[in-house]
Amino acid sequence: MIYDVIVVGSGFSAIAVTCNLIEQLPASATVAVVGDDPGFGRGTAYRTELYLHRLNVPAGRMSLMPHQPDDFVDWLKNRGRRLQAGDFASRSDYGLYVRDTLAQLLRKRDGRCRVDFIRAKAAGCVERYNSTLAFHLGNGDEIAGRNVVLCLGVGNANLPIDPAGVSLSVRSRIVENPWRLSWLRRVASSDTVCILGSGLTMIDQVLALRAHGYRGRIDVLSRRGLAPLGHAKTSPAPLPIDVEALPGTISGILKSLREKSRAVDDWRSVMDGLRPQTHVLWRRLSSKERARFLRHALPWWNIHRHRVAPDVFDRFDQLVSEGTVRFHAGFLKSLEAEEGRLVAGYRVRATRDLAAIKADWLINCTGMERAGISHSPLLKEMSRSQLIAADPLGLGIQVDAASEVIGSSRISPVRLFAVGALTAGQFWEITAVPDIRVQARAVVEEIVAQRPAAEA
Repeated sequence: MIYDVIVVGSGFSAIAVTCNLIEQLPASATVAVVGDDPGFGRGTAYRTELYLHRLNVPAGRMSLMPHQPDDFVDWLKNRGRRLQAGDFASRSDYGLYVRDTLAQLLRKRDGRCRVDFIRAKAAGCVERYNSTLAFHLGNGDEIAGRNVVLCLGVGNANLPIDPAGVSLSVRSRIVENPWRLSWLRRVASSDTVCILGSGLTMIDQVLALRAHGYRGRIDVLSRRGLAPLGHAKTSPAPLPIDVEALPGTISGILKSLREKSRAVDDWRSVMDGLRPQTHVLWRRLSSKERARFLRHALPWWNIHRHRVAPDVFDRFDQLVSEGTVRFHAGFLKSLEAEEGRLVAGYRVRATRDLAAIKADWLINCTGMERAGISHSPLLKEMSRSQLIAADPLGLGIQVDAASEVIGSSRISPVRLFAVGALTAGQFWEITAVPDIRVQARAVVEEIVAQRPAAEA
């Protein structure tokens, strides 16, 4: 079948695009949503049921539709959640809200477009009849579309070292995907735990361990030993920042931002003032400066930019203060088994010294892999056909300012877009809900605007 729009993916980006398509396309239009994740739209982050796993953006900025800013807060109130716009809701509630929003749109039978949800993996893509892109599906079917939106996210990053050399009995205590929370039930209260990575995922898993009764020591190993900072209990007003007036180098930008931070009561006002214009600043940077940012400044950007809810930070900070959570800065060099325990050998940061952490459990919290072609068989196939091209810095695929994919071999009139993490090379800050929802709506408006008048 030939659809007007095919949405490839099953995470938040896909559901945001789908909801906007339902809102904006006429009843004559057809949409196919292709993905093999049974938890469509909720993804890894919003599937957790632990109440301590919170959003790191206030509820007032998390509505699915940017033109309905109070929608999520109203949803919370209607379900008896006593939260205000500045509070931080649970990720589980947000997943339910996203599901309910889609379901409500789908219940409108009259006057809405046809939407087919196809639970299958898209395995290949070719141009058909000089007017569509056709996708070969894992179930053996084939569908084609006049417009395509790639909403492929990223998965949990692999361990930095292959654990194949560790004996099977000990390897069962290496948790490569911490979001499969069944492993928590196997951890004894007297065990010791080593966590690789010190970002938001690490904090989530530390709190999950504590909620499941674990009271042992937790050693955290990351390259720089940095952990996310917390939101202020009362958010300061954002400081207006003219990004066009900032220097063109990373060192110059950092110097300017430090000066601004020293001149205000709370450095968060500087970050929040920069936040809406990050994509503008990113586009001003040369490829050389972007690479320099990724090499040297990214960890510090992450801990200041991607902050945690104030009460969650207080819980975690208390564990650090009392010595329950200990940080180690270094580069993992080896994984071995010794007397039934895991030994993580690492080189201490800024030295040639070697050290080791012995633990009963090793938890991979190195975060999400960077979006790119290599993690997806479909994207690999599309790259070989030159339908897409990799971003030079490995930040997804090349798109233009309208999120339309740049591919050298496409000759058909079909339009191919990408939404979410795959477009980080163009927009940088495009993995959080406030950014993705705006991008999703803009892409759908572009698709609707280009429909022939007879079809609109």
